[in-house]
Amino acid sequence: MILVPDLKDIERSSNSDAERRLARLLRDVEGDPDAVAFHSVKLRSHAYKQQAEADFVVLWKKVVIVVEVKGGGVRKHDGVWYSVDRRNDWHKLPESPMDQARSAMYALGDILKEEGVGWFAREAVVVTPDIEDPPHTIEWDANRWLAKGDMTVARLTAALDAVAATVRPASGVRKLARVEDVRARLFGEFTRIPVVDAQRGAIIEEQTRATEGQARVLASLSRNPRVMVFGGAGTGKSLVLAEAAKQEADQGRSVLITFHSPELTRFFAPHVEGRKIDVVPFGELGERPRYDAVFVDEAQDLMTADAMDAFDAVVTGGREKGHWRMFLDMNNQAHVDGGFDQDTFDLVSPEGMSVDLNLNVRNTRSMVHMVQEYLGADIGDPGIVSGERVQWHSPETAGIEEARLVAERLVAEGVRKQDIWIVPVSSTASPMSTAEGFLITSPRYAKGLEAEHVVVCDLPALFDAAGTAALYVAVTRARVSLHIVASKEDRRRLTKLLKERPVTE
Repeated sequence: MILVPDLKDIERSSNSDAERRLARLLRDVEGDPDAVAFHSVKLRSHAYKQQAEADFVVLWKKVVIVVEVKGGGVRKHDGVWYSVDRRNDWHKLPESPMDQARSAMYALGDILKEEGVGWFAREAVVVTPDIEDPPHTIEWDANRWLAKGDMTVARLTAALDAVAATVRPASGVRKLARVEDVRARLFGEFTRIPVVDAQRGAIIEEQTRATEGQARVLASLSRNPRVMVFGGAGTGKSLVLAEAAKQEADQGRSVLITFHSPELTRFFAPHVEGRKIDVVPFGELGERPRYDAVFVDEAQDLMTADAMDAFDAVVTGGREKGHWRMFLDMNNQAHVDGGFDQDTFDLVSPEGMSVDLNLNVRNTRSMVHMVQEYLGADIGDPGIVSGERVQWHSPETAGIEEARLVAERLVAEGVRKQDIWIVPVSSTASPMSTAEGFLITSPRYAKGLEAEHVVVCDLPALFDAAGTAALYVAVTRARVSLHIVASKEDRRRLTKLLKERPVTE
């Protein structure tokens, strides 16, 4: 069963040994290809509380099961429920564990109903892994309370089957939800992916919900063996890739993340640290054993016959029958670095299911509109509506020195030097730091990466395919503020580019 987050994150974040033990069992439960368990989910609406929390929400055989986990002992005395810790101290509970599970179950039902999801089967279950015999009462069915004897993979699987088999059928319901819709919405509610707060210019420490598009893609990746994920710069492809790779590794599969640009290693390595996931640039793969699941970022850079033949050799079952995911941006980034052959793409693309990411979660609204206006590139709908406008600077010359002056003004306004990139569009040089501590990097090495503040300079003399592709990469790296240093001659060429761009309806 898929765990969200993966087992390593659960073991690192949970203070409950009982929850960690149950997570290990759930991960090894098999028998339903759609099964997924979400840990420690907060329910943002509740009939009696401002916010409720479910220890686990499990989708099992088309039934959503809300699970309340209580470690230690649980007792009822004079009509009051207590938990009992290791020191045999009693702690009064506000309600019975079953009532806690049921109220969270109703809250989840209300949330999904508000979002237009139809009726779906749902149940509440309590798990007390440290007690031999659960309390028996007419208040709930005996198979809704699991105890120490159920804490094996086989017994837990049987218990989930028993709950799913005894769900009451729908009665007088006009709209029934499809299991794939319920599954996708659960991914949307409970998958945590960092997004940007453009007003503060920082990644929000408290993670927020995945966008609807990211949730749909994550759900698709977990159900289909071969998937092509399309999305422009800033739509969150790499973050979704990392999350999906962790889920595959958590299922015991050997996993490879690969890409054309070696610079992407420093993005992916921290995201999957501590997992059995190999992060290797494509050009450094060499002779390796085949992997159960292969993830390719910026796959448009590797869309050549030779690269696809090499790819075929690293995935178990080959490209035709293997388990792989390719993430692509079709906005001509291959003109910056890598190779793209249309015939190869036409051959490969039918081999996998195609899904799209269409909400930009990196760039502010003004950045998205600027890219769409000048370059005609589809980088998704603006997801971050706040933030300042794109800043244009027009000195007599517009090179690195002029960009450095802009960067110094940003520092004077309180921006940290390490949060600023200077990107000369016409350069292909490796990243380097100035004496002041600013990073200068070319579009070739900036692909797939991002910075809070970006100062673009040294615009190309010719906006051919390579020039426009380099400009596209440069102006889509910024999360918070984008500054374009352009001379009067640069502005004239940009205006010409704008006029010559075909008008689309």
